[in-house]
Parts: sequence; C-alpha cells; structure tokens
Amino acid sequence: MTTFDERETAFEAKFAHDQEMQFKANARRNKYLGLWAAEQKGEPLEVAQAYARSVVKTDMSSVGHEDVVSLLAGYLGDLADEQTIRAKMAEFMITAKAEIMEETS
Repeated sequence: MTTFDERETAFEAKFAHDQEMQFKANARRNKYLGLWAAEQKGEPLEVAQAYARSVVKTDMSSVGHEDVVSLLAGYLGDLADEQTIRAKMAEFMITAKAEIMEETS
C-alpha cells in the first residue's frame, strides 16, 4: 500500500469516527433536551424519559435540528421560547461532547 493510500484510509477512518461521535453527541443532547423540557412541565420521571426518547427519534427522522426546536416549542408552549430552547441546545451540546470525549479517552 502506498503512502497516499495509507493517508486516504486514515482520513476516511477519522471522518467516520468524527461522524459517529457527532451522532452520539446529537442524540445525547436531544435526550437532555427532552428531560429538561419534561422537567419544565413538571412531568414524572417515566414520562420525562419517554419524551426524551421521542425527541431523540424526531431528530433522526429529518436533516437538521429545526424539527427538534419545533417539537420542543410545541410541547413547552409558553414555558420557553425558541431562543431559550436554542440556548439549551447549545448548552447541552457542550455537555454531551464533553461526556463523550471523557468516555472515549
């Protein structure tokens, strides 16, 4: 195998790894968003966990995160606006990425 082939293989492996880590971070962030939203509504733990799973599934059904924002905005109603939801998304993404990095090191 030539040096070029080795570099190409390494690049492809890194790209696949990075995509997997991003997928895991998005899923974890969405779980945290669902739990947070359910907490805002005062839902019991079982309901909160079920809602968190539905948020994760929603993000997997289409490209982008607008579907998650819309879902949460509809669920929360007047309890949180889109700006608050997006701020929580950013906050939970930082947490999710940090946890995943800690788990893989």
